[in-house]
Amino acid sequence: MSDRPRRPTLEQVAATAGVSTSTASKVLNGRPGISAETRRRVEEAIDALGYAPTTGPRAGTPPVGVAVVFRTLSDIYAMRVLEGVVASAREHGIEVAVDVLDVPGGSTPPLSPGWIRRQAAPDRAGVVLVTMQTTAEQHALLRDLGVATVHIDPVNPLDDSTVSVGSTNFSGGVQATRHLLDLGHRRIAFAGGAESFLPSSERLQGYLSMMRAGGGQVDEALVRSRAHTFAAGLEMADHLLDQPERPTAVFAASDSIALGVLASAQRHGLRVPQDLSVVGFDDSPAASSSAPPLTTVRQPVVEMGRVALRTLLQLARGEGVDSHHVQLSTTLVVRESTAPPATG
Repeated sequence: MSDRPRRPTLEQVAATAGVSTSTASKVLNGRPGISAETRRRVEEAIDALGYAPTTGPRAGTPPVGVAVVFRTLSDIYAMRVLEGVVASAREHGIEVAVDVLDVPGGSTPPLSPGWIRRQAAPDRAGVVLVTMQTTAEQHALLRDLGVATVHIDPVNPLDDSTVSVGSTNFSGGVQATRHLLDLGHRRIAFAGGAESFLPSSERLQGYLSMMRAGGGQVDEALVRSRAHTFAAGLEMADHLLDQPERPTAVFAASDSIALGVLASAQRHGLRVPQDLSVVGFDDSPAASSSAPPLTTVRQPVVEMGRVALRTLLQLARGEGVDSHHVQLSTTLVVRESTAPPATG
């Protein structure tokens, strides 16, 4: 007789919670029609017993659903990533369930233990996490339950036990900065997202590398980091343009930031590009419709969503992946917001 402890069963979960097995199953699979109190009792029983769904049948049962988790859906970047995920999912006959981390409420928020256990059901392919940082406990539970996971633009550096999809952010930073240097700019500012956000940090490193190689003035007063929003771009640009010796160009780490820079330049009475050149990053739809149209680094955001979904399905089928960290190429798109610096 084996001394190995037996796995807790769904029947034991139901008995502990004082509900029927069918009710416990509905809670586990996120079905509607369950009261918040009943859901809470079942989830507490799951946690107390350490219950995990049996994942063995997944190899023989094609998954029909995937969960995609965003920190927020309030920007165009998230919408374009979702567009790519949905397009690829439709090609493979997969349903997409979207969840948002920054929306309060709900008994099982994304990445909570109960939520993660639901993703281990045989009909789930796994999860795609967009600009997300998982804790060590969340990462371990996803791994232990065999939940296939792909990160898009992860916040923090990841080791080879995880799989991610992004763009060549460092190269994009080099491309943007080289363009401004080639135009003759030397006093070039950087306006970025949070310092802890890996993609923004990589774009900053590309900027610094090219500035040092190309003879630009690396001045700490010209480097600002805050957030990938219009408001942050406006605030950072106000600080940069109020300096006694202002920059002649700004490389913004996202189009949202760049649009804030354009607004700040306007209220400072500066013309773009005659008095100030601006380069963004993303090539969002707003970049081509701004005034003036924005020179920017195009990252293939929609394709990142497509690749993430395809990679997730490979992992769910138990197939190997060519690379744990896929980076898609960026391209500089030159429009009307950049020009040689004014003389005199």
